[in-house]
Formats: sequence, C-alpha cells, structure tokens
Amino acid sequence: MATDTAGNSGHSFYERRPLPGRAALAWPNNASVAFAVLISAEYYEMQPPETAFIPPNVPGGFGRGPYPDFRVYSARAYGNRVGLFRLFEALDRHGLPATVAVDALTARMCPAVVEHTVKRGWEIAGHGQSVTRVISSNMGEAEEREHIKTALDAIEAVAGARPVGWHGAEYGESARTPTLLAELGVQYLLDWPNDEQPYEIKTPHGPLFSIPYSVELNDIPMMILQHHDADEFFRRTKDQFEALYAEGAKSARVMAIAVHPYITGVPHRIKYFEKTLSYLKKQQGVLFWTGEQILEWYRAKQSKHG
Repeated sequence: MATDTAGNSGHSFYERRPLPGRAALAWPNNASVAFAVLISAEYYEMQPPETAFIPPNVPGGFGRGPYPDFRVYSARAYGNRVGLFRLFEALDRHGLPATVAVDALTARMCPAVVEHTVKRGWEIAGHGQSVTRVISSNMGEAEEREHIKTALDAIEAVAGARPVGWHGAEYGESARTPTLLAELGVQYLLDWPNDEQPYEIKTPHGPLFSIPYSVELNDIPMMILQHHDADEFFRRTKDQFEALYAEGAKSARVMAIAVHPYITGVPHRIKYFEKTLSYLKKQQGVLFWTGEQILEWYRAKQSKHG
C-alpha cells in the first residue's frame, strides 16, 4: 500500500476521481436514485472478551459501567427480539426489500433474525463477530482473517448462503481489511461513506466494490449522538432525497439509509420510518434495491464498458 508523508493517509485502494471528472452514470429505466435500506442486526455482549476493542460510543449513549451491563445489554437485545420485526413489517407493508447486516453472535444466538430475512428473500451482509468486538489495527493479520472468515461461516451455517457484502461493526477496519475481505470472497463493502456512487476498490485478490451510504442518514448519529427528535429521520431523509434526485438526473446516485432495530424499531420512532418509506414510494424514477442488486448492476455495466 502506498504511503503518504502528509499524515500517513495514502493508499492505493481507489482512484481519487471527483464526481465532475467521471462519465455520467445512468440507472435502468432512467432512474435518478437507487435507494437501499441497511438494517444492522447486532449482538451486544454483556461481558466482552478482555482483548475486544470497543469504541466509546458503542453502548448507545448510556456509557459502560464496571459491572454486567444489564441496561444496555437489554436495550440492545430488544432490537433482535422486537424492534427488528417491527422494521420488517413496515418494509413488508410498502413492498420494499432490505439488506440486513448480521454479526456472528446474532446468527448463532438469534437465528430467527436470519430465518425471517431469508424467508423474505432479502440479502444478508456480514457484520463481524459482534458490535462489542470491532475490527481495528490492534488485530494481527491472522486474527483479523479468522474474525472475518468465522463471521461469514456463521451466517452461511444458518442462512445456507455466504454473504457477498460486508459492513464492519462501527465501520471498524484495519489497513488490510479490504484485502482480506476480497481474499475471503466478499464482493462489496458498505463502510466507506466517501461518495454517492459505487466505485471499485483495488486489492491483490481482485476488485472489491464500495457501495457508500451517508453517515448522517444513520440513526445512531442522528438520534443517539446528535439527540434529534424522532421526526428528524423523515425530514433529513426527504431533504437528502430531493437533492440527490435533482442531481441524479445528470448522473445517477445511490441513497442508502442505515437503521438499528433498538433505535428506529421502537414504537415512538417507527411511524417516521414508515412515513419515509411512504414518501419515497410515491416518487418516480427510484429503484428500491438491496446492496447486492446495486453491485450486480454496477459490476455488469463496468464489465460491458471495460
């Protein structure tokens, strides 16, 4: 990987080509926006391993205590017991699919999450081991490879198919993560919010593709970190859609939103999620795709045009 004396931030994963320098992108049927819903189904361990890396914001705004964390553990568990299925039913009512990012412990401990996703024919993306074991540069290469591989294995064991997409817990990565993902057969990544169109990530094991989504359309920053009222979800999503829709007439855009069952799946927020879906369904020129569908179309188009 290349180095950069200005902050050691250089890399060779993708071309630094800003939007005005690219050929226009056109979705099928003259659509301006490909819209995707990412649901993060995560397992929060009451007592993670001593070696686990846990960013300070992971508990969800309460802070960690020096005791078995029943409060946060229970709030998180609510998502996989109740909130997730409220999100599923809302999407069902609007006839929309989702990509569900599932970690290894959720697949093992809460298999109904996987079963209900598979039953709907939706996509499952890999999401690491748990939200309390985040990939970082603290890991050695062999440890990180095993972390990714066993996470993919756990999903395949329950779902019957291996994920083609990956969303790292808390966006966690080391400098080698894209290379290891490609080595282990992952085909696209949802962690880099640096664009509004898909693009190719170059690795020694062949290409990986980035399907970006905006960090600010993630309910954790919006509701937990920025402390907005529940109706901010609809306002912000609508405002972003209107801008991308207008710009997408010239060169098409991806718009992906990220929700967590223990946040958006609670009773006082779900109506704003549904309001958002209802608004979007009324618009013309919108594709409602999973991450894998975006990948398949974009990769085919890139192959056709060299």
